[in-house]
Amino acid sequence: MSQNKTLRNDSRRTFLQMSVAAAAASAFRIVNEPLLAAAAIDRERKQFPPGAVVINANENPLGPCDAARAAVVSMAPQGGRYSYWLTDELVDTFAQQQGLKREYIRAFPGSSEPLHFSVLAFTSPSRSYATADPGYESGMHAAKISGARVVNVPLTKFYAHDIRAMLAAAPDAGLFYVCTPNNPTGTLTPHADIEQLVAKKPNGSVVLVDEAYIHFSDGVTALDLVKADQDVIVLRTFSKIYGMAGLRCGFAIARPDLLAKLENCGGWSALPITAVAAATASLKHEHLVSERKLLNTTVRQNTCPRKPTFSWSIPSAPLKKSSTPWPRRMSSSAASGPSGRPTRASPSAPKRKWMRSSPPSTPS
Repeated sequence: MSQNKTLRNDSRRTFLQMSVAAAAASAFRIVNEPLLAAAAIDRERKQFPPGAVVINANENPLGPCDAARAAVVSMAPQGGRYSYWLTDELVDTFAQQQGLKREYIRAFPGSSEPLHFSVLAFTSPSRSYATADPGYESGMHAAKISGARVVNVPLTKFYAHDIRAMLAAAPDAGLFYVCTPNNPTGTLTPHADIEQLVAKKPNGSVVLVDEAYIHFSDGVTALDLVKADQDVIVLRTFSKIYGMAGLRCGFAIARPDLLAKLENCGGWSALPITAVAAATASLKHEHLVSERKLLNTTVRQNTCPRKPTFSWSIPSAPLKKSSTPWPRRMSSSAASGPSGRPTRASPSAPKRKWMRSSPPSTPS
């Protein structure tokens, strides 16, 4: 590993302005987690060296479950067909499991597209975009395209979204973005706080709840607010606990009229049938989520008390905040295990050294 070039000191924001990654972002106008991670990597490196612990893109090293892998293999020969009905089966499966109407669900290649489209649909130069700091940065890049004012509101002392402060700071908001468990802190925002946001938000605005990491926690989903026909969009992805980041599949869940506005921004097309087959098989795996959640929790509990070679302090909320600079590369001996919850630094808090960690096993 010593023969390979190290990660640069440039922040991802600086690097995005001048790199190939920036050119890609400009062309496709969607800045997602893989692109943010790539922006911090030396572009001359073709791949990570064998045995490296890759923690910069929140990928799940376990990959898809066996049933999903088998589904991919069996579906590959049919790759010459669009097979739209496979997406219908995926949506029907999720709808049945969650008690949703199928017309309230749209499948996308991951959750990055619906996040991006939500910002474009509901923000403008006169309707701001409110988000947490530190928080997931993708929506802020989309807001630059819509011309919206970006309102960054610090988390509370318990590292939850400060709903009152968000309402006060963005009375003109078109979209409130709540990522729970939060990226990068891994902490929960109570469901009651999200309900308060929905009740007190400006008329015509929308609350976007990103539940990419909900399966790693005991947090309460916001799907009940969608079922109640509130101005709420919930995002789900198969990239995290299901280990399908490279296959790309996810959902936007909301009232049909809200989903229609997302489609107006980006349209809709056939999804990769291998991804759809793998996602359907993953949903039908009865114990997959519980098994991987238990594994992640066990590894986290075994790792934190042992104090690895780098040091950290653990506040009352389950956030890990590094007290020393992170090594630019980690060997396998420094890994916390195959938990599926890698970490990366957040440029939204340049004076801090944040470490993305596993969400809490109980609501904070």
